Amino acid sequence: MKVGIIFGSASSEHEVSVVSASNIIKHLNKKKYDIYPIYIDKFNEWFEVLDANKKIENYKFGELPNEIKMINNVFKYLKNMDVIIPIIHGKYGEDGSVIGLLKMLDIPFIGCDILASSICMDKVYTKILLQNTDILVTPSIYIRHEGNDFWHIDEKFNEEIVTVGQIDKLIKEEFNYPVFVKPANSGSSIGINKAKNIDELNVALYEAKAINKKILIEKEIKGQELECAIYDNNASVVGEIKFNGNFYSYDSKYKDGKSITLINANISKEEQELIKNIALKAFKVVDCKGLARVDFFKEQTTSKIYLNEINTMPGFTDISMYPKLVEASGMDFSGLLDNLIEKVKITND
Repeated sequence: MKVGIIFGSASSEHEVSVVSASNIIKHLNKKKYDIYPIYIDKFNEWFEVLDANKKIENYKFGELPNEIKMINNVFKYLKNMDVIIPIIHGKYGEDGSVIGLLKMLDIPFIGCDILASSICMDKVYTKILLQNTDILVTPSIYIRHEGNDFWHIDEKFNEEIVTVGQIDKLIKEEFNYPVFVKPANSGSSIGINKAKNIDELNVALYEAKAINKKILIEKEIKGQELECAIYDNNASVVGEIKFNGNFYSYDSKYKDGKSITLINANISKEEQELIKNIALKAFKVVDCKGLARVDFFKEQTTSKIYLNEINTMPGFTDISMYPKLVEASGMDFSGLLDNLIEKVKITND
């Protein structure tokens, strides 16, 4: 069976995608699959990767394919594949873009469909859908940037132009500082900043708008950061992220090693089951299939469980929580990949 691994692209999570693809290739059963690494560079040009398997399987963060050959006819090349694993995080992949291309070409693929991918990439619409099913989500304020103006969009989608001073006032009325300011369509904590006052808010807003015009300002939930993997319509054990620093940033995830992952979170059995049930419900609400990682906060003072976001193509690096959680739940990495491929094969037979 020919398995194509698409990775890279002009996404801001390019480097993470490369390492995820490397780790997937390392764990794919070479006796069962013919593997075709397909690299998209930062200009969205498509290439065959000719690097030796040993090199591909050991890419380090920041390392990119060296021996590559441009694919002249991308459509024809892709149609030779039996199944595609589109391991592109963020824009051009996790937002449903590459899924649309594969569906148009009628090529089987692993992962969520266009609707779920696009919804979950947009944290504003994820919250709207989940709130309508009584799932508790992180309280937030929705701001959009257009031209030279910031617009506040309320829960009824009424819009008004606001200054940074007026946004500061909204924060104090809704939940007060500190807050997290994030692009509504991004991942791997890119463009996220913690703001404790109006000056930090101003800086954070302008950094977020440089990535996406839609911005979320979220209440800080002090407590535990928890994650649950969904695979084969099952919920994994619940893991916990601990980190030394201001928050679980891009650098703490992939660069400076300040984050620590606990595969069995320090929560009660009842809370484990509650989180697993919410994760499965949310997975179905947004119409996911195959796999996803659902992230939560447990508030320290109230013990309330808040759903933070849903990742339709979670990281597969050697430090990523998703494969670790699935393995702790009884299915190793190679078995997970076999399972995902087999499910796609059955669906398309």
